[in-house]
Amino acid sequence: MRLLLAEDERTLSDALVTLLSHSNYSVDAVYNGQDALDYIEAGNYDCAVLDIMMPKMDGITVLKNIRAQGITIPVLLLTAKSEIDDRVEGLDSGADDYLTKPFASKELLARVRAMTRRMPEMTNNLLSCGNVTLSRGDFTLTGPDGNTRLANKEFQMLEMLMMNPNQAIPTERFLEKIWGYESESEINVVWVNISGLRKKLAAIGGNITIKAARGIGYLLALSE
Repeated sequence: MRLLLAEDERTLSDALVTLLSHSNYSVDAVYNGQDALDYIEAGNYDCAVLDIMMPKMDGITVLKNIRAQGITIPVLLLTAKSEIDDRVEGLDSGADDYLTKPFASKELLARVRAMTRRMPEMTNNLLSCGNVTLSRGDFTLTGPDGNTRLANKEFQMLEMLMMNPNQAIPTERFLEKIWGYESESEINVVWVNISGLRKKLAAIGGNITIKAARGIGYLLALSE
């Protein structure tokens, strides 16, 4: 799952990126409201965490802009303000939740999980395909011959494939969605993770496999 974090305090931003990354989220960080708006308009995020007080454009203005465009991704607002009127303005502008600084890291993670669970495609904690299930709760892949816990990028790739069975996903889409637009990772990292997933699916006795779609990318299908 890919998140956008817009927070102009660099130390806090770095700490939140580390926290979210350790919880198996892919995170892009920006430091002003204009960049936040530009990134969200690209349409590549599952959730956004926006600080209200930012240079160039405040978080509520960003929020109003994306809602006016019909962009419905969950948005969590962060602010040092605690007055009720500020919370009301944020929620009335289309925020899904609101968190006042300072906050506990566990609470931030819980609020992000709660928001993304409300997304229609995220309501089921278990994804199934063939005789294999993938848990979004603990990132465990289970088959008839056992289970294994997936690494961050492996989990996100297999989640994308299981949500779109028998549909080829372009290699570039994996790079954009999981590694991010500004990542220096090369396209072979996708192949490396696909190779690892194939081995893990075989090890747990899965009757599904990741096939290469020549010139396009990869798709998940029942083994022949």
